[in-house]
Amino acid sequence: MTAATSRYEAGRLPVARRTVRALATPGGAIYILLGVLLVLLFLYNPSLGESGQFMRFIGRTAPIAIVALGQYFVIVSGELDLSMGAVISAQVVLAGNLIGQHADRVLPVMVLMLVVGIVIGLLNGVLTTLFRVPSFIATLGTTLIVSGVTFYSTGGAPSGNPVDSFRAIGRAGIENVPLLGFVPYSVIILVVLVGVAIWLMRRPFGRLLLSVGDNQAATALTGASVWWLRTRGFILSSIASTIAAVILVGYAGVSPVVGQGYEFIAITAVVLGGVVLGGGRGWVLSAIAAAFALEVLFSLLDFVGVQSTWRPAVQGVIIVVALGAPLLRWHRGRRHSETTVAPSPSPGESVED
Repeated sequence: MTAATSRYEAGRLPVARRTVRALATPGGAIYILLGVLLVLLFLYNPSLGESGQFMRFIGRTAPIAIVALGQYFVIVSGELDLSMGAVISAQVVLAGNLIGQHADRVLPVMVLMLVVGIVIGLLNGVLTTLFRVPSFIATLGTTLIVSGVTFYSTGGAPSGNPVDSFRAIGRAGIENVPLLGFVPYSVIILVVLVGVAIWLMRRPFGRLLLSVGDNQAATALTGASVWWLRTRGFILSSIASTIAAVILVGYAGVSPVVGQGYEFIAITAVVLGGVVLGGGRGWVLSAIAAAFALEVLFSLLDFVGVQSTWRPAVQGVIIVVALGAPLLRWHRGRRHSETTVAPSPSPGESVED
């Protein structure tokens, strides 16, 4: 074996070891789980292998993945956003009633929706950081306010019917794509957003966002603005909810309850993807993979005859297991370290040679 070959083989081993180690973490294991679930889904529903069908499935899952993406930015900073579902419902109702059958209103209303999302995210961030209201309470209050306004404006009933050109964003796509057949616009939007999220997390903003979730005091000592970092996380979360709302109008219609439960789906996906709920650690792609794993799991449950009313219970079990397993390992490791470390001599005792 030549020296060059030896260096090549030696260089490959660390990569393999890192890959195995990464797959052994919760953030890496989600890819294995997703692969297994996809195999089972194809076995139960072979029609997904037909041209364009699997891409349509991804398109239907895109809103869940997008809200999980938004929730990721909040959770890694050490906070929580419970207002995502209310924001989605409000934005859907806003679009349905302001656009109507006027195609020329699509762009102005979408800009207005973006502004509304930014304002809600800014409000959540300011309440949490500057006024020091716990994010659970602050975003819960925002949820009640936004939901109350939405229900008051609609009377609790579906209202509004936006023009087809707007609904096409969520239901249409590009036909006759080689190998893929049909590519929904929602999939293209998701791919772009994931690319932007990866880019952000590789920038100083992303590294500081993880840092503030891990150690706020140390991050503040670097001169970084802690309140603005976390507030931008909330703004990104509300923008993600707004984009998900635009897609949902395409196939879910205009209803004041269309976003109900999306905040819990997002939290479940992020936690299942191995993102630490207290912040500081987690991969953005793992959160996306977990969102797809959840939707595949729910589809499998439908195929085996489990009623959809069991979904909240399944999400609760996933959260408990995903959070409980690391804590259990931590407690076991702590007990093991306490039993293996020899006690130090008490004052007055001599240590024999």
